[in-house]
Amino acid sequence: MKKREAGHRWSIAGVVMTIGAMNPLVVSCAAMEAGTEKQAVRTTAYTHSERDHLKYGRKTAKGTTLRSGSVNSAAADWSVYPVGTKFKIAGIDRIYEIDDYGSALVGTETIDLYKPTRTAMNTWGVRHVDIEIVEVGCVETSIEILKGRKGYRHCRAMLEKLLERA
Repeated sequence: MKKREAGHRWSIAGVVMTIGAMNPLVVSCAAMEAGTEKQAVRTTAYTHSERDHLKYGRKTAKGTTLRSGSVNSAAADWSVYPVGTKFKIAGIDRIYEIDDYGSALVGTETIDLYKPTRTAMNTWGVRHVDIEIVEVGCVETSIEILKGRKGYRHCRAMLEKLLERA
């Protein structure tokens, strides 16, 4: 996403905000509301037993346990979908929550869905789906978590994008 100038509109997960001419935009968790419009997104899947996830076990970047059930974990670029963003996929009766990220996701609008098994992960594959944002996550929480991880290039990239807007 490009840096926006005063008076321009930008969106995170379909939520359009306007940047004021005099004051920098400060986005609080409460200021962002879910949109009702559907968005077409590219999705992939991951599981905790993949080689690049083994060192994290069943932990998310947020520090919680990966979830599969009525609420499911998902990973994304937090500068696009802030941590805590909840969404539904059209035709699937489950809620997904962004609680993880991945270096390959930074700079993309791809969402990586957690699957509890390799079979489920491979069955999902890559799909282009429509999502509806149920609850927009918290930019402030995303920034706070990422501040402590500036030593990682992908975390620094997400943090810089979020701070450009804050």
